[in-house]
Amino acid sequence: MTIYDELVARGLIAQVTDEEEIKELINNGKATFYIGFDPTADSLHVGHFMALCLMKRLQMAGNKPIALIGGGTAMIGDPSGRTDMRQMMTKETIQHNCDCFKKQMERFIDFSEGKAMMVNNADWLLDLNYVELLREVGAHFSVNRMLTAECYKQRMEKGLSFLEFNYMIMQSYDFLELYRKYGCNLQFGGDDQWSNMLGGTELIRRKLGKNACAMTITLLLNSEGKKMGKTAKGAVWLDANKTTPFEFYQYWRNVADADVLKCIKMLTFLPLEEIEKMENWEGSELNKAKEILAYELTNLVHGEEEAAKAQEAARALFASGSAANMPTYEVQEADLVEGAIDILSLLHVSGLVPSKSEARRAVTQGGVTVDGEKVTDIKTVYTKEQLAGEGIVLKRGKKNFRKITM
Repeated sequence: MTIYDELVARGLIAQVTDEEEIKELINNGKATFYIGFDPTADSLHVGHFMALCLMKRLQMAGNKPIALIGGGTAMIGDPSGRTDMRQMMTKETIQHNCDCFKKQMERFIDFSEGKAMMVNNADWLLDLNYVELLREVGAHFSVNRMLTAECYKQRMEKGLSFLEFNYMIMQSYDFLELYRKYGCNLQFGGDDQWSNMLGGTELIRRKLGKNACAMTITLLLNSEGKKMGKTAKGAVWLDANKTTPFEFYQYWRNVADADVLKCIKMLTFLPLEEIEKMENWEGSELNKAKEILAYELTNLVHGEEEAAKAQEAARALFASGSAANMPTYEVQEADLVEGAIDILSLLHVSGLVPSKSEARRAVTQGGVTVDGEKVTDIKTVYTKEQLAGEGIVLKRGKKNFRKITM
């Protein structure tokens, strides 16, 4: 099976241009390809997983990845999938986020000499002369056509700023610049980026001739992949300081039955033959599949030791309710009011809920326990003495736990 056939079999490819040429490139290790990452936070999250795993697969097949960090486009903001304008960031914040991204990407991609690159589009976008850009690039874009793109259409009713309107041109220029500088001949991106990517492909061919080798692929369900990064308490990050290895493992251990095999196919590196044997699994066997998924992905991000510890802790927790190795929150003096903390604040500061209103809802609906006892009174408080020593085990729902100490 060729690498292209494997990508198709794993459900990773949605749309392509020039399929036969793309097959020729990636099956023979001739692709220099890029995927863009917007540095809007100081950590990647599980919504980036599909792109990272794809880059790893293609690099293993001899192709060269370029991780493009959008330090320049982040100064504008991508309107795709947005109902409002993104918050502006300083150059210093963007650079810090870029540095954090590279450390996390190195677990997936080999950046040693000649094997991969990380570049920042701020290096060329921030020095552009506006009039020169208009003359070189602007003439190749039809405003009428741009307004038919989904990324713009969904913003027209609430208002699309001229700042954001430039995003497609900036992203298209990225591909042109990567083609010129590094011989980048292929771009990958999510299904919500298709219009922007086609803009780049067409720009290269208009500027450099129809025979210029510039092609495009979109990843299946990438917008769904972004949704993967959201839970009741916020994003599931790849940074262990934001989402512990145990929490990360638990996230994947708790995926819906209908999604587990899809995730194993798309995100793990298990052989397809092995995955096919799981397709008829039901009931308790699906729980085994979820454990496999959770272990494989935790191993990818946090390493074998942390993956083993997370799996052991999760099994012990569900088997006996043991608090060993579960995520811990240490209450600070600043969290206390007159030497105690109420249940709503405790749920919030420990990260089990994103807000106090969500905490109130969880308590009133009977979804909160402390040391196995249901808490139904939102005015319940816990003193420093109660939290000292062994502390308490706080639980929201069926599978979200914290050991609370002080």
